[in-house]
Parts: sequence; C-alpha cells; structure tokens
Amino acid sequence: MHSVAVLALDDVVPFDMAAPMQVFDWTHLPDGRPGYRVRLCAESPEVRADGGFALRVAHGLDALTEADTIIVPGRSPVAGPPSPRVLAALRDAAAAGTRIASVCVGAFVLAEAGLLDGLRATTHWVAADDLARRFPAVEVQPDVLYVDNGQILTSAGAAAALDMCLHMIRRDLGSAVAAHAARMSVMPLEREGGQAQFIVHDHPPVPRGSTLEPLLEWVEDNLAHEITLGAMAARSGMSERTFSRRFREQTGSTPLQWLLRARVRRAQYLLENTSHPVERVARQAGFGSPTAFRERFRRVVGTTPQAYRAAFHAKDAVPAAAGS
Repeated sequence: MHSVAVLALDDVVPFDMAAPMQVFDWTHLPDGRPGYRVRLCAESPEVRADGGFALRVAHGLDALTEADTIIVPGRSPVAGPPSPRVLAALRDAAAAGTRIASVCVGAFVLAEAGLLDGLRATTHWVAADDLARRFPAVEVQPDVLYVDNGQILTSAGAAAALDMCLHMIRRDLGSAVAAHAARMSVMPLEREGGQAQFIVHDHPPVPRGSTLEPLLEWVEDNLAHEITLGAMAARSGMSERTFSRRFREQTGSTPLQWLLRARVRRAQYLLENTSHPVERVARQAGFGSPTAFRERFRRVVGTTPQAYRAAFHAKDAVPAAAGS
C-alpha cells in the first residue's frame, strides 16, 4: 500500500491539510482495498492551526522516512520559518527519492529547503510574485493549477490540491481509480483552464495625478470603439514615440498591452454579469472579431469565454435582449 504522510507545521491551513488526506483516504482499488495509507505527522505532538485551534498529532517526523509521498500544506501568513529539523527531514526524504508535493503556499517550505531550485513551481496566485522574489532560483508559473516535476510537485490555491492529488492517483493507480476518487470528491478529473481564470488582472499602477489618468479613463469609456496608438498619442498631445516612452515609464506596460488587458477585463465583467452572446461581448469589449476575442481571452485567462462564463456567471446577470 502506498504511504502518504501529510506534514502539519504550526499555523497550518486546515483545508490545505484536510483536502489531500480526504481524497487519498477515499481512493480504493477495483477490488475494494484502500489504495493509500494516510498519516498526519508533525515535529511535535501538538500543532497550532490557522483558525485558533490546536491539533493532536500521533506521528512525528520519523513518519517521513517511511512515506512514499509527503504532502506539505500551506501555512498562515503569520507563520514563522520552518525549523532546521523540518527542512533537514524534507531534504533527506528528497535525497531518498520520496515524492514530495506542496499545497498552496506550502511551496515556500519546499523552497526554503532548496527543493525547488532550478525547477518549475506554482503557488497561490496572490503569493506567486513573493515566491519568485524570495527564491529567484525557482521558475514560478502563476497561471497553472499544479506543476509536476516528477519527484517534486506544487499546487496552487487549496482547491488545486485536489487537482494535483487526482493527478498523482492517476499516475499511481490508473485513470479508472482516479476517476472514482474524483467522483467521491465531487470533482472533475481534469478542470479546463488553469489558475489564470481566477486571477484578478489589475492594470499596471498609474501614479495619482499622472498625466495619463485622463487618457486611461477615456480608453476605459471607449473600449467598444477602435482605439489606435496614434489616437491615444494625439489625445495626450505627444508624438507616438514620446507617448509610448512616457506610457511605459508611468505604467511599466506598452499602450497596446494595457489596452488588450483592459478589453479582457471588460469581457470578463460582461461574461460574469450579462447573458449576452459571446459575439456581442467581443464587440462590446472592442475585439475585431469573435475569433480574435477567443484567442486573446484564452491566452490571458487560460480558458475559453464559454468555460469562464460557466464558472463565474452571476445568477442575477442581465439577460440578453431579444435579437442580441
């Protein structure tokens, strides 16, 4: 039987810890036998959980040496650094060939141990920039649900732990067993799109009082119309070359990149809050054609407009008018 050790550190996020335990515990072979033995382990018998309660843990760090897979859940933002003993135990397990996976910001623990150096990794999109800044040897991919490097895996937000665990179950025991585990978890075996569909794509910040503020407000009000670089430059009273340089200086983005991101944001809003057909959404967001809209939307958001609407459409959305 495959052994899974879930490592609970102080300030552990309860859902990050419980989700992998549950999905592996629900996994059974075709003959009914359990597919995994799951153990919760910790450095000390009592662990402080994020949320104001404590956990009594029966297994210590020695359980890591017996595990085939180690899961490292995320921790509260106020959590201190992992102890040298924990980091050493993870390094020893990796050196022994144990599969190690993190949930959400548990990736920071793996990075502290040096286990992500030179590898692709992900974490919750809110923390992705911080992970990349603190650990430059890690190739952070913020738009995916999980990353599988073979021995080392990382997942995004807490729900993405289920995607990663189902992926591991399929690797270990095959698609049929994984599909049953997915049904038990009331989850699709594979979700369309990645973490990008959940990210709030902010515009690059513009300093208050910037000379660009009136222009950007005008752009937001006129997204449904054709907006050219020349038109933006003329409205700002600059040549195209000077305007492009000033725009990048103040926003960190090119005018075209900013405009495309604004149009995608407008399309997301319309998909969430109206029942307008995709073709109308494309027009209202200023895309030249539904095909161009679908291609750009998928590139930025990581999924199709139809799939995005299915996931995020508000129940009280404005219905499409007749003939629209």
